[in-house]
Amino acid sequence: MVLVAWLSFTSWDGLSAPTWTGVENWTRLRSDPAMHRALRLSLLLTLLSWAFQTPVALLLGVWSAGHQRSRAVLSALFFLPLLASSVALALVWRSILDPHFGLAADVARWLELGDANVLGSPRGALLAVAFVAAWQFIPFHALLYQGGARQIPRSLYDAASIDGAGTVRQFFAVTLPQLRNTVVTSSVLMVVGSLTYFETVLILTGGGPGSATTIVPYLMYETGFRAFDLGYASAVATSLVVVATGVSLLMVRLTGFGRMRSTREGM
Repeated sequence: MVLVAWLSFTSWDGLSAPTWTGVENWTRLRSDPAMHRALRLSLLLTLLSWAFQTPVALLLGVWSAGHQRSRAVLSALFFLPLLASSVALALVWRSILDPHFGLAADVARWLELGDANVLGSPRGALLAVAFVAAWQFIPFHALLYQGGARQIPRSLYDAASIDGAGTVRQFFAVTLPQLRNTVVTSSVLMVVGSLTYFETVLILTGGGPGSATTIVPYLMYETGFRAFDLGYASAVATSLVVVATGVSLLMVRLTGFGRMRSTREGM
């Protein structure tokens, strides 16, 4: 990281010796419309990922903490995407979403929906990236919620039942408050992870169509390893570290993460 930060003040093509240029890369970064667009897309993707992954992972984790007959088998199936690499999953979904030969094209023809080129649409491509990333990482966050739900004392649910609370009321009055620390932990991990997505975008959309999915990590890759402007790419990378660190610290401060105490204290 220190080396990359130093390279951000140089001009370097990856072959010759780096040339010191001072703050030239940072001045360019501040006024670069491509960087502004990539940062907005990264933040939008992060927001989409959090809004989609959190409720699904929460419900799946709470459900899998129960004792249903089919829980073990279904949980194993739900958690399978977590075992595969991001590249492998992106390749699978690119084949599924292929507008000519993929499953999405077949379904669109059967239902007479017309064009099935999801990845050819700016909005569709961004939503596809968010969905594929969520599909892979929801199991991880569900495991966090499963562990948290299993630590909730049974006595709280028994007391709620005596008071006449049903399943839904128990979820909002007992389960959710007891999982507040888990929600914060999951959210911090989710936000930092979303800001650093790369493989899914590289394989699934290649930053396109146009620049519709060119988020900051992909812009860094394009600038450094396609345009061979590694000095400017280092400035992009350093700014990404600063933004991700700043966002995570802000979340820690606003949510009281550093002052967390056990929800079972006193029991």
